[in-house]
Amino acid sequence: MNRLNKHIFLALKTCMVLIAFGFGCNAFAQGQEATIRKNLSERIPQIPRIEEITRSPMAGVYEIRLSTNEIYYSDAEGNFLIQGSLIDTKSKRNLTEEREAKLSAIDFGTLPFKDAITIVRGNGKRKLAVFEDPNCGYCKRFERDLAKVDNVTIYLFLYPILGDDSVTKSRNVWCSKDPAAAWSQVMTKEQTIPNANCNTAAVDRNVEFGRKFKITGTPTLIAQDGSRVPGAINSVQIEKMLIDASK
Repeated sequence: MNRLNKHIFLALKTCMVLIAFGFGCNAFAQGQEATIRKNLSERIPQIPRIEEITRSPMAGVYEIRLSTNEIYYSDAEGNFLIQGSLIDTKSKRNLTEEREAKLSAIDFGTLPFKDAITIVRGNGKRKLAVFEDPNCGYCKRFERDLAKVDNVTIYLFLYPILGDDSVTKSRNVWCSKDPAAAWSQVMTKEQTIPNANCNTAAVDRNVEFGRKFKITGTPTLIAQDGSRVPGAINSVQIEKMLIDASK
């Protein structure tokens, strides 16, 4: 019997003993979870809060979900911490990516629309949310393509993550008399708009929201079906995204 099979046999044997005494394997698993949680927290105090520990599809390996929604893996004792992707070679699936995508999925209906600039084109029936930074070159290219798309309501979330100047420009856009027009001036005409001041708590909430849902770059698009596209796409791809989301 090789070492791995021996460990599996011992685990099964332990479960059988626990069942015989009325405990069950669930209690055994909970004990392992407590051990992993204790050891990792004590040995790596800077690690973000551990939200959940579950068995992974790989024998003897546990999935560790942190408060940041990052996924790590550990052995049953918390002696080893693995950072990286778990690949199912049979199905050729990246299980870690699938799990993280599920965790970071955004229900379109729960987006904080009050913190967005609403832009309606045509009948506005189709919906699209976009997170953008005013200093993002890819966002400016994206805006030129987005201008070709009609019959859509765009919820623009100012997302200044590229430095202090982005924060200032976002404030000037948000606090202007016509934020949608001001945004167009900055992004498609590359014009400087007047300084403006007001309560920018909405912009701060956008940044907090984006960090929570791991929006790490701009532009990031979110369609009505919750699908997310990071990066600048052209007008044809935008149309396809909107059509797919309405199916």
